Amino acid sequence: MIRDTSAQDRLVAVAPNRYRKLIIAGGALAVLVAIGFSIPKIATMFSADTSVSASRLSFGTVTRGPFVRDIAAEGKVVAAVSPTMYAPYGGAVVMQVHAGDVVKKGQVLAVVTSPELTNKLAQEQSAADAMEVEYLRAQVDARKKRSELQKAYDSAVVDQTAAARDLNRYQGAFDKGAVSNTDVDKAKSALDKAAITQKHAQSDLTIDNDSLTFDIQAKKLAHDRQVLLVKDLQRQVDDLNVKSPVDGQVGQLFIAERATVAKDAQLVSVIDLTALEVEMKVPESFARDLAIGMPGEITGNGKEWKGKVSAISPEVVNGEVAARLRFDGQSPQQLRQSQRLSVRILLDHRENVLTVQRGSFVDESAGRYAYVVNDGMADRRDIRVGASSIDKVEILDGLKEGDKIVISGADTFGDAKHVAIAR
Repeated sequence: MIRDTSAQDRLVAVAPNRYRKLIIAGGALAVLVAIGFSIPKIATMFSADTSVSASRLSFGTVTRGPFVRDIAAEGKVVAAVSPTMYAPYGGAVVMQVHAGDVVKKGQVLAVVTSPELTNKLAQEQSAADAMEVEYLRAQVDARKKRSELQKAYDSAVVDQTAAARDLNRYQGAFDKGAVSNTDVDKAKSALDKAAITQKHAQSDLTIDNDSLTFDIQAKKLAHDRQVLLVKDLQRQVDDLNVKSPVDGQVGQLFIAERATVAKDAQLVSVIDLTALEVEMKVPESFARDLAIGMPGEITGNGKEWKGKVSAISPEVVNGEVAARLRFDGQSPQQLRQSQRLSVRILLDHRENVLTVQRGSFVDESAGRYAYVVNDGMADRRDIRVGASSIDKVEILDGLKEGDKIVISGADTFGDAKHVAIAR
């Protein structure tokens, strides 16, 4: 039989460990304290309308400081003056320049060949020359006619004077008894006849002189009208030499060399490089704040230029409004038509403004309320917002500096007023 170790075992008394008891008591106390602190939070959690994970939300803190409203976008260089030349008359066109050529004001860009217009000018010029001859002939004929009328009038005056002398002579002879009364009567009749003839001659001279004056004036007016017609045709012929209205650069040729075109067909465009502007598209929501004369910054090619808003389109296209900035001062020489540049327009700049980071909460609540976060709870609070920039929103009422709010993701809250934020 194998012997066990029972004969060797003996009961050992263990002394109580006071340190261990202290540890156990301290742990129990800590648990009780934690439970005590958790009771308000647990109560708050139960009072929430819903619970949303913080990972689905974005938060922003209300701060006070400078507030800058601006619009930043990409624009393209356009010419403030970019005239397009048209064919003044139908015909074959010979181009005198090529795309990209630098031209001066008054330089011939294209020549339109129009035998019809040239021939019409020659015909009208010939008619004008013929009318000038008629006008000159009318002046000669008038002088000749006036001379004849003046001669008739002078003869009548002489005859009247002679008749008056004869009457005096016969009257003297009758007084002396040398002639009869019949001779005196004949002399009186001759004087009356001479007076009537002189009167009619004077009337004819006046009336015919007026008639001749009117005839000359009519021929002069007809000649002047023909001269104006010739001048207009000469202008049209001169316009066949299509000239540049500005100093600039040839932009685009719309026709092929020696092409035959109709009247008013596009020929060539000229870009005035001394008057460049930058065109940009502005969202409709910002367009209402734009005004002509607002300052802006234009950057590109590693440089920056000052500018001012020069034009704002009254039309909204695809939710955008076209605006133009003019360079403040002389336009840069290194820029080209349709070149892309960065544009920034300063709408407003103020100091000491209460703002918060811009988020979807502005659109979701129409800026009427926001959810303020505190101790894991988001409580809805009525607010009032003001102006907004690209990244900030002005707070007018309802929030104070340091408040933390939900700036995006609040659309999941529904109509809840108290939302628990789960970590």
